[in-house]
Amino acid sequence: MYTRTLKAASLILASSCLAFLSTGCKKPQPIKLSCNASAPAIYPGEPLSVTGTAESVSTKKHTNVLYTWSGTNVTAKGNVATVDTESLAPGDYTVKGIVKEGKKGKEGQKPWQTADCQAGFTVKAFEPPTISCSASPSELKPGETSAVTADAVSPQNLPLTYSYSASAGSIEGTGTTATFSSAGAPTGEVGITCKVADNKGHTASADTNVTIVAPPPPPPPPHTEALCSISFTLYKWLPTRVDNQAKACLDQVAIDLEQHPNATAVMVGESNAKEKAITARQEKYHMRNPRVHVMHYAAQRAVNAKDYLVVSKGIDPSRIEVRTTDTDGQMVQNYLVPSGANFENDVQGTMPVNETEVKPQVRRPLPMRHRR
Repeated sequence: MYTRTLKAASLILASSCLAFLSTGCKKPQPIKLSCNASAPAIYPGEPLSVTGTAESVSTKKHTNVLYTWSGTNVTAKGNVATVDTESLAPGDYTVKGIVKEGKKGKEGQKPWQTADCQAGFTVKAFEPPTISCSASPSELKPGETSAVTADAVSPQNLPLTYSYSASAGSIEGTGTTATFSSAGAPTGEVGITCKVADNKGHTASADTNVTIVAPPPPPPPPHTEALCSISFTLYKWLPTRVDNQAKACLDQVAIDLEQHPNATAVMVGESNAKEKAITARQEKYHMRNPRVHVMHYAAQRAVNAKDYLVVSKGIDPSRIEVRTTDTDGQMVQNYLVPSGANFENDVQGTMPVNETEVKPQVRRPLPMRHRR
């Protein structure tokens, strides 16, 4: 009886186990979690997220799935973790995720209800900007200016700030161009530095230079030029008469004045010792008798020569000055004085003629017996 009862119980237990196995006696499939970073490498400040994807999650009605995340500057919502990269130093970082399933409040109590994953990323250091610098023109005269141009690039397109300096003179500008002024700078080479900085503190600089050249020396000041001279020795009885030979010289003086419209002429008369003695005696008699005429041979020769140029050649009398010298002779030396020249510095020892006292003599034809 006992044996029959035991066999019956065994059959009931075996049939119950078979019924249980058909509805869940198999071992549950463990949950799995994979993590994916949105980018393998970023620069500080760029966005980065890590997404967790769970597999083999139970489909039972009351199963809850819970994600937790850890890592530097990580915030999370559900299966997505966000990393604030703004303050991260360059280097390698890891974000870790954990997923748990189960009834609410009891998630992960069984080993197959928990899984984790890791995702790595790299924070790259910002690359410094690069810059080139040029000046145009590169050769200046004192006081001139040059345009300075900076060509800078940030590999990560960061905002750039420009500044400039010069070893002499002055330079002004804050953008990609500046103006260099050579005022106050010595002649020679001047160094110019173009500098750029990004908003992360990285800097770069480049140099160029300009050369300040000394201006050419001013042209030498003009000087008085000696022209032809006139002799008054041919007609001893007319010692101040402008003869035909003198006219040839004076005609050339007129041409010189026409070719140099800004120049003037100076005519310097001479007298010899005998004539000076005659003048001295006449001046003595003139003091007792004002009607006595005084012949100033040197002055009269110069005045007569000027009169020929004015009357016969049409030269403006204001362009001709008459003077005398103590030199012993019977000549009139003619000079061309360019604009800016100083006759008295170039030809010393002459005295101006008072043309209110010495008037030009009328040039009369020679008597037939004296013509040649």
